[in-house]
Amino acid sequence: MPLSFPLFSSSPQTPSGPPDWLIVGLGNYGAKYAETRHNAGWHVLELIVQQQSHFRFDESRNKALLARGDLTGAKVALVKPQTYMNLSGEAVGPIARFYKIPPERVIVAYDDLDLPLATLRLRPQGGAGGHKGMTSLIQHLGTQNFPRLRLGIGRPPGQMPVEAYVLQKFNSDEWAAMSQTYSRAVNAITTILTDGLNKAMNDFNRE
Repeated sequence: MPLSFPLFSSSPQTPSGPPDWLIVGLGNYGAKYAETRHNAGWHVLELIVQQQSHFRFDESRNKALLARGDLTGAKVALVKPQTYMNLSGEAVGPIARFYKIPPERVIVAYDDLDLPLATLRLRPQGGAGGHKGMTSLIQHLGTQNFPRLRLGIGRPPGQMPVEAYVLQKFNSDEWAAMSQTYSRAVNAITTILTDGLNKAMNDFNRE
Protein backbone atom coordinates (compact mmCIF):
# COMPACT_ATOMS: atom_id res chain seq x y z
CA MET A 1 0.00 0.00 0.00
CA PRO A 2 1.80 3.18 -1.13
CA LEU A 3 1.93 6.15 1.19
CA SER A 4 -0.50 8.76 -0.03
CA PHE A 5 -1.58 12.04 1.53
CA PRO A 6 -3.67 15.01 0.35
CA LEU A 7 -1.43 17.57 -1.32
CA PHE A 8 -1.56 21.33 -0.84
CA SER A 9 0.26 24.04 -2.75
CA SER A 10 2.96 26.06 -1.04
CA SER A 11 5.42 28.75 -1.98
CA PRO A 12 9.09 27.80 -1.90
CA GLN A 13 10.98 29.31 1.01
CA THR A 14 14.70 29.14 1.51
CA PRO A 15 15.79 28.63 5.13
CA SER A 16 18.10 31.34 6.45
CA GLY A 17 20.41 30.39 9.29
CA PRO A 18 20.24 27.43 11.65
CA PRO A 19 16.90 25.97 12.77
CA ASP A 20 15.22 27.03 16.00
CA TRP A 21 13.23 23.79 16.28
CA LEU A 22 13.79 20.11 15.57
CA ILE A 23 10.79 18.04 14.53
CA VAL A 24 11.81 14.41 14.89
CA GLY A 25 9.97 11.44 13.46
CA LEU A 26 10.90 8.03 14.81
CA GLY A 27 11.10 5.02 12.53
CA ASN A 28 13.33 2.31 11.10
CA TYR A 29 15.24 3.13 7.94
CA GLY A 30 14.95 0.85 4.92
CA ALA A 31 12.28 0.27 2.29
CA LYS A 32 10.83 -2.79 4.00
CA TYR A 33 9.85 -0.70 7.04
CA ALA A 34 8.46 2.33 5.21
CA GLU A 35 4.76 1.56 5.56
CA THR A 36 4.82 -0.13 8.95
CA ARG A 37 3.18 0.91 12.20
CA HIS A 38 6.56 1.55 13.81
CA ASN A 39 7.25 4.28 11.22
CA ALA A 40 4.26 6.44 12.14
CA GLY A 41 6.59 9.25 13.22
CA TRP A 42 8.24 9.28 9.80
CA HIS A 43 4.83 9.40 8.13
CA VAL A 44 4.10 12.73 9.83
CA LEU A 45 7.32 14.23 8.47
CA GLU A 46 6.58 12.87 5.00
CA LEU A 47 3.21 14.58 5.08
CA ILE A 48 4.87 17.90 5.94
CA VAL A 49 7.22 17.46 2.99
CA GLN A 50 4.30 16.71 0.67
CA GLN A 51 2.35 19.74 1.88
CA GLN A 52 5.34 22.08 1.95
CA SER A 53 7.29 21.58 -1.24
CA HIS A 54 10.29 23.64 -0.14
CA PHE A 55 11.18 20.93 2.41
CA ARG A 56 13.39 18.18 1.01
CA PHE A 57 15.35 15.50 2.78
CA ASP A 58 18.54 16.49 1.01
CA GLU A 59 20.89 16.99 3.95
CA SER A 60 22.71 14.31 5.91
CA ARG A 61 24.03 15.02 9.38
CA ASN A 62 25.12 12.71 12.18
CA LYS A 63 23.20 9.54 11.29
CA ALA A 64 20.06 11.41 10.18
CA LEU A 65 18.42 12.93 7.13
CA LEU A 66 17.34 16.54 7.53
CA ALA A 67 14.86 18.70 5.65
CA ARG A 68 15.16 22.36 6.61
CA GLY A 69 12.86 25.27 5.93
CA ASP A 70 10.38 27.75 7.32
CA LEU A 71 7.12 26.44 8.76
CA THR A 72 4.54 29.03 9.81
CA GLY A 73 7.38 31.54 10.17
CA ALA A 74 9.59 29.30 12.32
CA LYS A 75 12.91 27.90 11.16
CA VAL A 76 12.71 24.13 11.61
CA ALA A 77 14.62 21.00 10.72
CA LEU A 78 12.70 17.79 10.11
CA VAL A 79 14.83 14.91 11.36
CA LYS A 80 14.62 11.28 10.27
CA PRO A 81 17.20 9.19 12.16
CA GLN A 82 18.92 6.69 9.89
CA THR A 83 19.75 4.37 12.76
CA TYR A 84 17.45 1.60 13.81
CA MET A 85 14.73 2.61 16.23
CA ASN A 86 16.51 1.69 19.45
CA LEU A 87 19.48 3.92 18.55
CA SER A 88 17.49 7.02 17.54
CA GLY A 89 19.05 9.16 20.24
CA GLU A 90 22.51 8.67 18.71
CA ALA A 91 21.30 10.79 15.79
CA VAL A 92 19.07 13.32 17.54
CA GLY A 93 21.17 14.20 20.59
CA PRO A 94 24.25 15.43 18.68
CA ILE A 95 22.11 17.36 16.18
CA ALA A 96 20.30 19.18 18.99
CA ARG A 97 23.64 20.07 20.55
CA PHE A 98 25.17 21.15 17.24
CA TYR A 99 22.33 23.62 16.60
CA LYS A 100 22.10 24.56 20.31
CA ILE A 101 18.40 23.64 20.41
CA PRO A 102 17.05 23.13 23.94
CA PRO A 103 14.94 20.01 24.65
CA GLU A 104 11.71 22.02 24.87
CA ARG A 105 12.16 22.82 21.16
CA VAL A 106 12.65 19.19 20.13
CA ILE A 107 9.23 17.83 19.10
CA VAL A 108 9.14 14.04 18.70
CA ALA A 109 6.43 12.13 16.81
CA TYR A 110 6.25 8.38 17.40
CA ASP A 111 3.97 5.33 17.43
CA ASP A 112 2.31 4.41 20.73
CA LEU A 113 0.91 0.97 21.54
CA ASP A 114 -0.92 2.27 24.61
CA LEU A 115 -3.27 4.50 22.60
CA PRO A 116 -6.13 3.23 20.42
CA LEU A 117 -5.52 3.27 16.69
CA ALA A 118 -5.53 6.78 15.16
CA THR A 119 -5.56 8.55 18.53
CA LEU A 120 -3.35 11.61 18.95
CA ARG A 121 -1.97 12.83 22.26
CA LEU A 122 0.41 15.71 22.96
CA ARG A 123 2.56 15.72 26.08
CA PRO A 124 5.21 18.19 27.29
CA GLN A 125 7.39 15.48 28.85
CA GLY A 126 7.31 11.96 30.24
CA GLY A 127 8.97 8.57 30.30
CA ALA A 128 9.60 6.21 27.43
CA GLY A 129 6.61 3.95 28.15
CA GLY A 130 8.55 0.95 26.90
CA HIS A 131 9.30 2.55 23.52
CA LYS A 132 12.95 1.82 22.71
CA GLY A 133 13.32 4.81 20.42
CA MET A 134 12.12 7.13 23.17
CA THR A 135 14.41 5.41 25.68
CA SER A 136 17.34 6.24 23.40
CA LEU A 137 16.23 9.85 22.95
CA ILE A 138 15.87 10.40 26.69
CA GLN A 139 19.34 8.96 27.20
CA HIS A 140 21.02 11.11 24.55
CA LEU A 141 19.11 14.33 25.22
CA GLY A 142 19.78 13.85 28.91
CA THR A 143 16.20 14.63 29.93
CA GLN A 144 12.57 13.51 29.66
CA ASN A 145 11.46 17.12 29.30
CA PHE A 146 10.78 17.44 25.58
CA PRO A 147 7.38 17.60 23.83
CA ARG A 148 6.06 14.56 22.08
CA LEU A 149 3.26 13.62 19.68
CA ARG A 150 2.01 10.16 20.55
CA LEU A 151 0.37 8.45 17.57
CA GLY A 152 -1.87 5.57 18.63
CA ILE A 153 -1.42 2.28 16.80
CA GLY A 154 -3.32 0.08 19.27
CA ARG A 155 -2.32 -3.24 20.77
CA PRO A 156 -1.63 -6.41 18.78
CA PRO A 157 -4.52 -8.84 18.46
CA GLY A 158 -4.56 -12.15 20.31
CA GLN A 159 -1.16 -13.52 21.18
CA MET A 160 0.75 -11.71 18.43
CA PRO A 161 4.15 -10.53 19.72
CA VAL A 162 4.56 -6.77 19.93
CA GLU A 163 7.74 -6.97 17.86
CA ALA A 164 5.86 -8.56 14.96
CA TYR A 165 2.87 -6.23 15.25
CA VAL A 166 4.77 -2.95 15.05
CA LEU A 167 6.63 -4.13 11.94
CA GLN A 168 3.41 -4.97 10.09
CA LYS A 169 2.00 -2.64 7.47
CA PHE A 170 -1.27 -0.85 8.12
CA ASN A 171 -4.21 -2.34 6.23
CA SER A 172 -6.26 -0.03 4.01
CA ASP A 173 -8.83 0.85 6.68
CA GLU A 174 -6.13 1.50 9.27
CA TRP A 175 -4.19 3.64 6.82
CA ALA A 176 -7.27 5.75 6.08
CA ALA A 177 -7.74 6.37 9.81
CA MET A 178 -4.07 7.08 10.41
CA SER A 179 -3.91 9.51 7.48
CA GLN A 180 -6.46 11.69 9.28
CA THR A 181 -4.37 11.47 12.45
CA TYR A 182 -1.23 12.47 10.59
CA SER A 183 -3.03 15.53 9.23
CA ARG A 184 -4.07 16.45 12.77
CA ALA A 185 -0.48 15.90 13.93
CA VAL A 186 0.84 18.36 11.35
CA ASN A 187 -1.76 20.91 12.46
CA ALA A 188 -0.75 20.30 16.07
CA ILE A 189 2.90 20.94 15.20
CA THR A 190 2.11 24.21 13.48
CA THR A 191 0.01 25.24 16.48
CA ILE A 192 2.95 24.56 18.80
CA LEU A 193 5.16 26.74 16.61
CA THR A 194 2.71 29.63 16.44
CA ASP A 195 0.74 29.53 19.70
CA GLY A 196 2.68 27.29 22.07
CA LEU A 197 2.38 23.78 23.45
CA ASN A 198 -0.41 24.50 25.94
CA LYS A 199 -2.66 25.84 23.19
CA ALA A 200 -1.89 22.81 21.02
CA MET A 201 -2.68 20.41 23.87
CA ASN A 202 -5.98 22.17 24.57
CA ASP A 203 -6.95 21.99 20.90
CA PHE A 204 -5.79 18.49 19.96
CA ASN A 205 -5.95 16.31 23.08
CA ARG A 206 -9.60 15.61 22.40
CA GLU A 207 -11.31 12.65 20.81
